[in-house]
Amino acid sequence: MTNELYSACIEACQQCVVTCNQCAAACLQEQDVKMMAHCIALDMDCAQLCATAAAMMARGSEHARAVCAVCADICQACGDECAKHDMEHCRQCAKACHRCAEECRRMSAMAPA
Repeated sequence: MTNELYSACIEACQQCVVTCNQCAAACLQEQDVKMMAHCIALDMDCAQLCATAAAMMARGSEHARAVCAVCADICQACGDECAKHDMEHCRQCAKACHRCAEECRRMSAMAPA
């Protein structure tokens, strides 16, 4: 039952994992990879934390809300960084990250189940 309460957040986190991993891989193919280093690092951090947050929500962990609060901050930072770049993969990543940040904020503010 608990994971049903978090289904929108779990879905946003899972989408963010995929999009961040795709963005990081695409950034590694850019001509100036060094310029994309911060974006790539944030993509990797964001993907890892979103995967963890989704897993914790799915199993109803008592720490899921705390992890989602941190996840929201990382997603916001990743989305903001990706939004600075003109590449389509970065624009898509920014969108997914900002949506995930919003869902994670909403979830972390929920009363305990």
